[in-house]
Amino acid sequence: MSRQTAPDPSRRSQQSRAAILAAAADLVSEVGFAKLTIEKIAARAGVGKQTIYRWWPSKGAVVFDAFLAVSEDASGSLALPDTGDLAADLRAVLRPTADELTDPAFDNTGRGLISEYLVDPDLLREYRERLLDPLLEVTRDRLRSARTAGQLPADTDLDLAVDLLYGPMYYRWLHGLGAVDHAYADRLVAAVLRALGATDGAADGAPDGG
Repeated sequence: MSRQTAPDPSRRSQQSRAAILAAAADLVSEVGFAKLTIEKIAARAGVGKQTIYRWWPSKGAVVFDAFLAVSEDASGSLALPDTGDLAADLRAVLRPTADELTDPAFDNTGRGLISEYLVDPDLLREYRERLLDPLLEVTRDRLRSARTAGQLPADTDLDLAVDLLYGPMYYRWLHGLGAVDHAYADRLVAAVLRALGATDGAADGAPDGG
C-alpha cells in the first residue's frame, strides 16, 4: 500500500507567488499600469486577493517585484565590466539602459512605478535599496577604479559623476525630448568624460558599431 505524501505548503506558496508575479508582468503590458488592479492580477493568477495582500501592500509593490524578476532573468547579476577602457565600459551599461527605457513594455511600467514612488515612501525605499542604489554603487566603483588608475582626476566627485551619467538619459526619456538610443548613450558617455576631465585615452575611446 503506497504512502501518500502530504502537500508541501512552502512549494504551494512559491507557485502562487510566481503566478502572481507572472500575471502582474503580463497584465501591466496588456492594460497599462493605470488600469491594472489587484483584482485583475488575482483573477489572472488564480488566487484570492488576500493571498496577494499577504505578500504585498499595494499594486505598485507587486508590479515592482514583477519588474525586478523580469529584469534579473534578462540581465543576470548587476555588474560593470572593468576592461581598462573606461569609455567602452560605461557604454556597456548605458546602451542596455537605453534599450530598456525604450522597450514599450518597460515604458508603461516604468512611468507607472515612478508615479507610485512619488506618493509611497515605502515603495521608494524598496526601489532605492533593491535597484537604484546598487546600480549607482557599481558605477561608482568603476569610476573609482578609473580614478585610481589616473584616468580621472584625483578630486573627481563620484556622486556627481554618476548623476551626470544617468540623469540626462532618464530626463530625456521621462519628458520625451528625443531619441534615447545607443548613439545618444555614446554621446552622453563622451560628454561626461570630457566634463570630468578624463585623460584622452579614457574619454576618446572609439565606440564600436551600433
